[in-house]
Amino acid sequence: MILYPAIDLKDGKCVRLYKGRMEQETVFNDSPADQAIKFANDGCEWLHLVDLNGAFAGTPINSSPVEEILQSVNVPVQLGGGIRNLNTIENWLSKGLSRVILGTVAVENPELVEQASKEFPGKIAVGLDARNGMVATRGWAEETSIEITELAKKFEGIGISAIIYTDINRDGAMEGPNVKATAELANAVTIPVIASGGVSSMNDLKALKTCGAPLNGAISGRALYDGIINVPEATAFLKS
Repeated sequence: MILYPAIDLKDGKCVRLYKGRMEQETVFNDSPADQAIKFANDGCEWLHLVDLNGAFAGTPINSSPVEEILQSVNVPVQLGGGIRNLNTIENWLSKGLSRVILGTVAVENPELVEQASKEFPGKIAVGLDARNGMVATRGWAEETSIEITELAKKFEGIGISAIIYTDINRDGAMEGPNVKATAELANAVTIPVIASGGVSSMNDLKALKTCGAPLNGAISGRALYDGIINVPEATAFLKS
């Protein structure tokens, strides 16, 4: 398993939200690039970036800090938020992004996901965000009647590299991830699944690692900023 430190971008700063609420933010670093360098120096294998403003606007907003991060670190970086057409995907990949995460567009235009996966093999992931088991889109502001596993199965066999599964009610709440739902999803598809939302302790990482499903990794944010999870220790544990 891989530990993915999260850098969530809002108004050019590195923040964490509480359960996805834009009005409930905590700023952890005014310089996202400095934060990325710190995580890289701590030995992380990947970085997970989210353009929060972009997720709501439907187009990239925090492009400058993302580009600065790409120029500052040598570890692979994945990004989600406001990426909803092929031109935006191609633009980000040309700037050095290792993987693009498609969220809202995966629900509203799944044909684009298939097309992108063919044009950019190994570079496309799908972000599936759930509130009470149902998919939420547009920065988690809009809820659908689509069940997570039902949607995930539609992406089987088209070549996406991963599914990032986030339980919105756990995100930023330091209450632990939804291990049961994550394991059920990972066992229902052959696509690698990355757990997200509420990963707040080493015990959470241990629970995910031993959940009975072959998870690719886990994303953590606030616990890293608060020093509850130590990047070198967690990375070593997940690789062992």
